[in-house]
Amino acid sequence: MTPPETQTKKGKIMLVGLGPGSNEHLTYRARAAIAEADTIIGYVTYIRLVADLVEGKEVIKKSMTEELDRAIEALDRARQGKKVALVSSGDAGVYGMAGPTFEVLFQAGWTPDSDIEVEIIPGASALNTCAALVGAPLTHDFCAISLSDLLTPWPVIARRLDATASSDFVVALYNPKSGRRTRQIVEAQRLFLRHRRPDTPVAIVKSAYRKKQRIEFTTLEKMGECDIGMLTTVLIGNSNTFVKHGLMVTPRGYANKYEVDGGGASTKAGEQAGRSLSTGLNGWIATIQASGKSAAELAREYRLPEDYIQSVLDEPPRAAADADEVEEAEA
Repeated sequence: MTPPETQTKKGKIMLVGLGPGSNEHLTYRARAAIAEADTIIGYVTYIRLVADLVEGKEVIKKSMTEELDRAIEALDRARQGKKVALVSSGDAGVYGMAGPTFEVLFQAGWTPDSDIEVEIIPGASALNTCAALVGAPLTHDFCAISLSDLLTPWPVIARRLDATASSDFVVALYNPKSGRRTRQIVEAQRLFLRHRRPDTPVAIVKSAYRKKQRIEFTTLEKMGECDIGMLTTVLIGNSNTFVKHGLMVTPRGYANKYEVDGGGASTKAGEQAGRSLSTGLNGWIATIQASGKSAAELAREYRLPEDYIQSVLDEPPRAAADADEVEEAEA
């Protein structure tokens, strides 16, 4: 009798986001992936966060700057048919190990049809967890910028900071400062003060949901006086962000459309519930086309590129009915 063919064990790499690191904020799937894994790979601090879950497993600890080594180790173990949990704090796809791992995999000729399966298991990133601790600072448009210049040239970082500051985003600054990198946060503050008021609210959160958690509210002008390090995330508000009763809040913009009085809400004159603002895209186009102003004048007024304004002015005017029809379709 011919023995059945022996099947090669299929390896797997699980890119696990641990969230802030506390057990109660570890997702069910992240916990299950660690239990499923034969091998755990990660930065020593991150592995320490889940030490009680990795007993009896092969554990490979790496230093902070050895991200590519972690990815190579994961690929090597997966080629041996092992299931590997490559852990990151926060989310593996937000300044985490997902990117470096795919770079290594693609360099090795891996494709999604290969024998090695790859699964990304999301976790709450620092901007989510820190925001939850200080209130609701990310209710409107926001972005994240890392101040680490270990892999990114400073002029690139500076341009992003300047563009973000001038565009009035709420900003989460990752990797703001370390023992050797102390000036980056100073330069970030300098760039933001070119565009933002000195009293712009700032929240500084260290070790969110961990034993040494520390939260401090300050202003853009005074944030350099605060304790900021590698375990810190800095949240800088926009022009509407405020702090009240110890909570940092960025309004969503309801005040642009609604009058709130006595617990009720009614739309302001010229506005309609469920429709774009009168100063939304269609209303704005109609306004500038009827203004009689030049593209240069409008560009200065709205702080937008002149060639963009000119292209809008050159469009044929749209009938109000057409605009309403579009809005209905989008509602």
